[in-house]
Amino acid sequence: MRNIVPFLLGFLLFQTNSAHSNELGDRNGQAVLKTTIEITYPTNTTVWTAPGEVKLQWLTKNIPANKTIKFYLSKDDMVVQELGIFENNSFANEVKLDRGLQTGTNYRVIGIELFPDDKYSIAKYATPLFTIKKAPRKQESVAQNAKAKKKVETTPKIRTAFNGRNINYVKELVVTGNTIRIGLWDHGRKDGDIVSIYLNGEAIVSKYHLEYQKKYFDLKLDASKANDLFLYAHNLGEFPPNTVSIEITDGAVSENIVLNSDLKSCEAVLINVKE
Repeated sequence: MRNIVPFLLGFLLFQTNSAHSNELGDRNGQAVLKTTIEITYPTNTTVWTAPGEVKLQWLTKNIPANKTIKFYLSKDDMVVQELGIFENNSFANEVKLDRGLQTGTNYRVIGIELFPDDKYSIAKYATPLFTIKKAPRKQESVAQNAKAKKKVETTPKIRTAFNGRNINYVKELVVTGNTIRIGLWDHGRKDGDIVSIYLNGEAIVSKYHLEYQKKYFDLKLDASKANDLFLYAHNLGEFPPNTVSIEITDGAVSENIVLNSDLKSCEAVLINVKE
């Protein structure tokens, strides 16, 4: 909720322009038609529920449609929420009430004309007191709670380490089928890199000497979880770290990814099968 700031309701209530007046004022010898606002909703029988969405309705005189009006919500002569600034089109829908508003019968909506043509005569209006109630908390059923608990318990943990090495994820992919093809080749110059490729902790390429030419492997993914595919270095080669280019093909769609690995960490890709 916004910080609560003092607001002089008495000033608004007793100095608000009459909603039915077309009285002419006088400024520097020139006649000025007074502006007025009358908020027609909420009324003294209105009950709002917070949090929630509400509407505002009002009437004005001598305020053009392209002018704006600012609305506040007050409680016990204090502003508790700014409801918004709206063009003068007589209504505003889907105005959100703050969650922190408390139940009470002493709320008002206040409207103030913004940027008036006559700065000495500003239209303003405060509604009669009305009621706001708290929305009841949603009660989840035992079955819903059990389902949510089961989902949390069965959600697989993402692998963050392997054989004493940290795993750093550099990419997350979504594929449409549970079978993909990967192509491996040395990224940059050939310098004697020896690597293994692991899928879900199992070596699907073991101690492979990287070449310039692509070598292809078909992999089967587990559609029920996120699959981790990571590069494991067995040496540092002539120019550390070990770097491999991987082409991941899902049907007709391919994506190239570069993974790096040294003797302390492995870079990885997370692959999900689209449901």
